[in-house]
Amino acid sequence: MKIGIIGSGSIGAEHARTILRLRKRTPWRDLALEAVVGRRTEEAEAFAREFGMRLSTTDLEAVFGDSSIEVVIVCSPTDLHATHTEQALRAGKHVLCEIPLATSLTEVDDLIALADEVDRRLMVCQTQRYFAPLIEAKRMIASGELHVHAIVARYLFDRRNNVNWKGRHRSWTDNLLWHHTCHALDATIWLLGASEVDAAAQIASPDSVMDIPMEVGIVLRTPANQIATVATSYHARLPQHDYLVIGEETSVQFVDRELRSPAGTIVPAHNDDLLLDAMPLQNAEFFTAIREAREPAISARSVRPAMAVLQIVQDQLDQQVR
Repeated sequence: MKIGIIGSGSIGAEHARTILRLRKRTPWRDLALEAVVGRRTEEAEAFAREFGMRLSTTDLEAVFGDSSIEVVIVCSPTDLHATHTEQALRAGKHVLCEIPLATSLTEVDDLIALADEVDRRLMVCQTQRYFAPLIEAKRMIASGELHVHAIVARYLFDRRNNVNWKGRHRSWTDNLLWHHTCHALDATIWLLGASEVDAAAQIASPDSVMDIPMEVGIVLRTPANQIATVATSYHARLPQHDYLVIGEETSVQFVDRELRSPAGTIVPAHNDDLLLDAMPLQNAEFFTAIREAREPAISARSVRPAMAVLQIVQDQLDQQVR
């Protein structure tokens, strides 16, 4: 199974490392990192050398037009995800797209329809669904062991400059709403097992320096009368990323890479980087779905509830800045 990666940045490198780890396992020895598309020639060439890829290029068509490449992993800047995913699907590729799949609900719906039309697998990297502590919290809820009254989710950190999570300076500006809020919102809706929610939100006007909103607050209500609050910020000098699940039987919290309850730690932190465990599970599910010709676990269709809420917030922001 030959793979092309669109984007030679930090998350593209994580996918390449994940694939090299998967290749050490018997079911995945046929995975081949073939090509990378970068914004700059030198960076793409360095990426290809590091991961043993035969082709580095700045030309998307070199990958989309190569019939030997079956799979494309989209790791380009946020605002290009929908376009690159559409191009890859139309070229007959299976697509694993980094979060977010798109920056509008219309684009999401178009991509769902297109993937069905061309019969290609389309999966979204909502990687937090593969975090071991959140998997256990989901199991407790789904099994009826924990009946949820409310969830409070926070994703707060300092991004006052165009520097990514690896300390790399970017040539493009991140999107708090469609990127990091999408992470927290999707995980919250997934934990609740809700296919639809009512939503109300507040979003800050664009920052004078970064020219994007730097704070988002969303309140959800499910048909089962559960309330969820999602708060995100790019201004937090005390970073916080957690999910507090308030249940009838007990409360559990994902924090510091662990799942905790009043009785103690339920799932301990395994290592310093949750992606080391989560990304192989995520990517293996995508490749398995291709082999089995079925919809992947985190399909475009499965993330639509979160994207619908983000569209509500985007519409509100558009009204604010008119």
